[in-house]
Order: sequence, then C-alpha cells, then structure tokens
Amino acid sequence: MSFNVVSSNRLIIFVTTFLMIFGNFRFITNVLDSYPVTTANALFLISLFVVFFCFTALMFSVVCFKYTIKPVLILILMMSASFSYFMDTYNIVIDDTMLDNIMKTDMAESLDLLSIKLILYILLLGILPSIYIYKVKINVDSFRREAIARLKLIGATVIIIVVLIAIQNGFYASFFREHKVLRYYANPTYYVYSSARFIKSFFKPGSESFNKIGVDALIPASDVHRELIVLVLGETARADRFELNGYAKSTNPLLKKESLVSFKNVWACGTSTATSVPCMFSLHGVDEHSREKSRTTENALDILSRVGVNVLWLDNNSSSKGVADRVPHESYKSSDTNPVCDVECRDEGMLSNLQSYIDSHPKGDIFIVLHQMGNHGPAYFKRYPAAFEKFVPACKTNQLESCSAEEINNAYDNAILYTDYFLSKTIALLKKNNAKFEASMLYISDHGESLGENGLYLHGLPNLFAPDEQRHVPMIMWFSDSFDRDEINYEKLKQKSAEKFSHDNLFHTILGLMEVKTSVYNKSMDIIEHDGEN
Repeated sequence: MSFNVVSSNRLIIFVTTFLMIFGNFRFITNVLDSYPVTTANALFLISLFVVFFCFTALMFSVVCFKYTIKPVLILILMMSASFSYFMDTYNIVIDDTMLDNIMKTDMAESLDLLSIKLILYILLLGILPSIYIYKVKINVDSFRREAIARLKLIGATVIIIVVLIAIQNGFYASFFREHKVLRYYANPTYYVYSSARFIKSFFKPGSESFNKIGVDALIPASDVHRELIVLVLGETARADRFELNGYAKSTNPLLKKESLVSFKNVWACGTSTATSVPCMFSLHGVDEHSREKSRTTENALDILSRVGVNVLWLDNNSSSKGVADRVPHESYKSSDTNPVCDVECRDEGMLSNLQSYIDSHPKGDIFIVLHQMGNHGPAYFKRYPAAFEKFVPACKTNQLESCSAEEINNAYDNAILYTDYFLSKTIALLKKNNAKFEASMLYISDHGESLGENGLYLHGLPNLFAPDEQRHVPMIMWFSDSFDRDEINYEKLKQKSAEKFSHDNLFHTILGLMEVKTSVYNKSMDIIEHDGEN
C-alpha cells in the first residue's frame, strides 16, 4: 500500500507508534528509574510498553471514524507535543488541576513559558506529523469491512492487554499500587483522561444552586475599634527561602527589623494557584475542597462584605480564581492602573492608591487583599527590578534546565528579596494609619516551588506525591501598636510559630481577626488566640 494512501487502522497504528517513540521520554525515563533494566524486570518492561501501546491504540479506535479520525489525531498530536515539552523539561504532570491552571493562565504568564525549545517540540512533534495526516488519503472500504477491521483491532488490543497483565500480574499489582505516579506521565492517555474529568466537573447532574454561608454573621456593637487588615497573598514562595525561617541567605533584611511572627510550619492546600487560592478563603478544608464547591459556595470575603466590611482585592497576578467575583476587585497587571512597571508591572504598584482608598472610607472596617506576582516561574529573573539582583550569578532564562542550580536559586532568592521589600512597604503604609485603625498585615503564599530537586521544576504536582518544596509555604503576621493586646495574646502567638498550620486555618483566622461572630467560625481553627470573647 502506498505511503500516501492508508487505511484508518494503519493511520491509528502510525500515530500511536509516533507518540510512543517521540512523545513519552519522561514516562519511559521515570519507569526505568523505578524498574531498572535487569533480567528480572526485562519481561515486565517489554509488556508494560506493549500494554501502553495497545491501550493508546484502543483509545483511538473507539473515537476515530470516517469523519473524526483526522481532526482527533491532529488535535492529539498538537496537544501531546506541547505537553511533552512541559513534562520533559520540568517533570510536571498534566492532570485535571493542571488543566484548570492552563485555562486560567493569562497571556503574560503564557509568554513567560515560550521558548525556542517549545516551538521546536510543537513543530517537530505536532505540526509536521499533523501535516502528513491532513494530506494523506484514507482508503475507505465498505461500512461492513471497515467495521470488521476496526473490531479486529479493538479485539486484538484488548486480548494483548489482558494476556500480558495476567502473565505479569505480580509486577502490575506493584505498578498500580506502589507506582501510581508513573501513569501520570503517560502521553496521551493520562491527559485525555484528565481532560474528561475536567470537562465533567462543569456538567454535574441537576441545577447547581449557589450556597450562602455565615448568613448569621455580624460584628457586635461592642467592637468599637476599626480594623484595617491587609492580606498579602504570595505567589510560589517557599518557606525555607525566608531568612526569618532560618535560611542562610539574607532574603529578609527589612522584615528582620520589624516586630512580627513568622510561622515556620505552614502547608498549602494544593500546589497550584487555581487550587490553593479558592481553598484558602473557603470554609471547606483541603479534604473537602473542590472546584465545584468553590464555584457554588460563598467564601470568607462574601461574609466580610455582608457584615459591612469594606473589601477590596487588588491583583498583580492572573486573577482571583473566582474568590473576588462578588467584591470590588481591580487588576494591576497593566500600566493603565499600575504606576510601577518596567519589563513587567511590579507588586509595589498595588500600594500606590491604597491610602486614597483608605481615606475614602471613613466608616467601617477595611479588608484588603494584595495578590502578588511574587516568585511566579520559570522566569524568576523577571520577578524583581534590577536593583534587587543581589544574589549572582542569576538564571536569565525560562529554560531552567540550561542554568546551574546556583543560578536558579539565586534568581529565585532575588525575587524573595523583592517580596521582603514589598512587605516592608506594606507595613510602612499600615503604620501611617496607626492612629485610626487596629492595623495588621498577614502574608501567606499560595504554594511553593521545585527548583530542580530530584529533577522536578515549578509546581502543580498532585498532593498525593508533591514534594515538600511545593507545599511548605511562608506565613507572616504583623500587628500595629494600636492593636488591642488585651484581645490578641501576642506572646502566645510567638510561641505557636513552630506549630503546624495550613491554608485550612486562614478562613477562621480572618473571621476572628475581623471580630465577626458567626456559626461557621471555628475558634479551634483560628491561629490567633483571642483573649476577648468572639
């Protein structure tokens, strides 16, 4: 048969073979790390790759027909090319959470990921084979013969899968039980499965009702002090990179001068912004949180707004991930709103109009969220102005694998140094309002980051096997002199700095700090010990 004229089954086999050889470098290397090539493992390894091949061919066989085969295979090739790049380069996985992140990523963040290597992956693994598929003529036989041929292919793949798993059942039991992470790298089967899960989450049976929480919330009349709380929502900061937590480098020269509490044992709800940010403000903790609940349930900001608190969300990141949809919010990603922009708009620009906002609200408590760009990777060198390049040499590319460990760490630490400056400026602004408010700053990061440890980069791995570097986050609390020390036991708070806390505590800590009385508030989850009754 001519190379320019093929049957649908042969085209499926061709694409499957192409993906197995060129699209699964990370899957193959990770499997070989877990099952080294030895006499004992040889038969299992052969059977595993044959099973993977058959399963992929089977998947194509049930969705590729006369009018769908070319669009489906071209789409798979283009997606697989892109995902192969990110798996090969950063050792990340493409699950439904990562797909959620991708959907919520803005153009600036996408451009940070662009590289010559990515373009080559898309060209060689996506565009070129797609051109062949587009141009090749598919030999279409009668419906009966086509159906019989397809059923033979399906039957053959199913039989091979069943027989090989049965023969090597001991190995496969271990593979599925003890090495779950390996199948996360299977390209394209795992991201196709994850895509189905992601899409399914938006089509739950029945109509979705929006759930209000804390409807009994109120601020008691006995609370005569006005609160001014700024919550700085960090991005991709690791707890172990803060000098306040014992890091050897001087990454917190300004914060060291302040009287504050740095909590050293705080853990993120997830390893991505799309998961952690909604979870942080949610009544549901990490064990109960889901995209669906975030989308259909009020959060801490809704409760604050209901009781009359002036709530404002300023964002120098991609978005609030839905958290601030029902309260005033503004993006500072553009020079139209952010006066501090060079190669990109800086976090400190969010402070530019805050005093005017505070002055324009003469009544009621004020709660402000500042969502940082922080340490968002992989282009860490873009996350700080040139004046903050203290640690050198610093990696100056988003191709982290081309930089040394020292260069990567220096660039990342320079961004932490800029956050130190930004937080110190936030504290300075709050000090100016000491006479009118009980002022406080809370800082907590959404998740951490892998910087090459064990071959991992960036973040986004499932909690099941995410390393500590992606989940251990910094948290800082600062209180002005005007804060009622009879209400907040500052010394007890310092003593708790080494205790284990998580994003689950933030919802209740916010309500406690704002002195909101409601049945959904759980005093035991509030990090701050309030000596006064709440």
